[in-house]
Amino acid sequence: MENKLSPDEKREALWQGQLSPKDPAGNDLQFQSPEAKKAYRERILRIKDAIEMRRLPDRVPVTVFPSMFPWINAGMTVQEAMYDYGKAAAAFKQFVLDFEPDVHWGAAQVGPGKLFETLDYKLYSWPGHGVAPEHCFQCNEGEYMKADEYDALIQDPSGFFSHVYLPRVFGALGGLPMLPFLPGIQEIYGVAFNFIPFGLPPVQATFQALFEAGAEALKWAGAIGGVNGELATLGFPTLIAGFSKAPFDVIGDTLRGTKGIMLDMYRQPDKLLEAMEALVPLMIKLGVSSVQVTGNPLVFVPLHKGADGFISDEQFKKFYWPTLKQVLLGLIEGGCIPLPAAEGGYSTRLEVVQDLPRGKTVWMIDLTDMARVKETLGRNACLLGNVPSALLNVGTPQDVRGFAKRLIETVGKDGGFILSNGSFFDEAKPENVRAMVETAKEFGAYA
Repeated sequence: MENKLSPDEKREALWQGQLSPKDPAGNDLQFQSPEAKKAYRERILRIKDAIEMRRLPDRVPVTVFPSMFPWINAGMTVQEAMYDYGKAAAAFKQFVLDFEPDVHWGAAQVGPGKLFETLDYKLYSWPGHGVAPEHCFQCNEGEYMKADEYDALIQDPSGFFSHVYLPRVFGALGGLPMLPFLPGIQEIYGVAFNFIPFGLPPVQATFQALFEAGAEALKWAGAIGGVNGELATLGFPTLIAGFSKAPFDVIGDTLRGTKGIMLDMYRQPDKLLEAMEALVPLMIKLGVSSVQVTGNPLVFVPLHKGADGFISDEQFKKFYWPTLKQVLLGLIEGGCIPLPAAEGGYSTRLEVVQDLPRGKTVWMIDLTDMARVKETLGRNACLLGNVPSALLNVGTPQDVRGFAKRLIETVGKDGGFILSNGSFFDEAKPENVRAMVETAKEFGAYA
């Protein structure tokens, strides 16, 4: 039946699921009070109306989109949050109850440190493993895909990730390249030869590491997911399902690295374009599958290498936007609501990225002038942002109120706006974060 639904019908079904939430057993969610149930529904409808741009909500919605702030604000180090899942969940719950945003984004920012240890994760350093306990994790860029491996990625993207990329970024997965070519297991003759690798010690060690990591992931997800359910009973929804990425960023962030992809744009542009096209279906599937599993409608899409000054306007139009647009449209076709985060400045990109169906996306805006964004991208997309993280950290509550009020007056006047910070933050003055939320509630009412 689901496959026969139109994209709009799929999206509406997701919203109705949010408005009639279930517990893990499939029963109607039991709210902790009638007031919590009423507030939950009001918050969902407020966000829905802003995103769909079809009518004005009762007021400008507000959210807080932090990085490590919930745990640092609770007096924890980031290392503690990554290793003590129960304590991390409790701190995140208190963060939501303290600031009362219309929607929260879950506590998954703090991944399970023990899992990363078990798999010997090399792509990132994290607190206690190359980073000080009080700091956020850091990416270790490198050429985890070689310049001459484009054909392998293009011909079999999933196989390349499993047999080549993953063993390079997870030291404990060195047995994966020894696994057989699974599509070759078809008839009885020779079947046994394909299973010989599973008897080899390196392969068995790899699977043992995977079993241990899986158990740790379940432990972490139980704590992090549990707090989302508890917050829902208190009237605070989360709408995020998972994430997807721009194909350019898949290659530039985690496969070739910044230096590698910059060289490839000049040395082998056709291979780069072909590889990005091959990644489009995977990135659509990544987002759609997360929505199907969680029932939440929003798919986060961080945009890392498309910002002003990173690549030229011509390169953006040739290398970055075409496949990103395919991914966004594919997510929309699947009933999802993409949430691209335009990190950095996007002033020179606005006329290009505005070419999307109206009321189907939410864009998190960082440094770009919001009045100009409203005149371009804001014609078709709901905008989220862009109170500066620096202002939240070093400003005063009066500074934050003034900035937020100007946003509400200029960007929120016709709807299609969610007040929020414009970039993720680890540190801020709690009174400033509270001032941002309160400003939406005090000055954001629509007539």
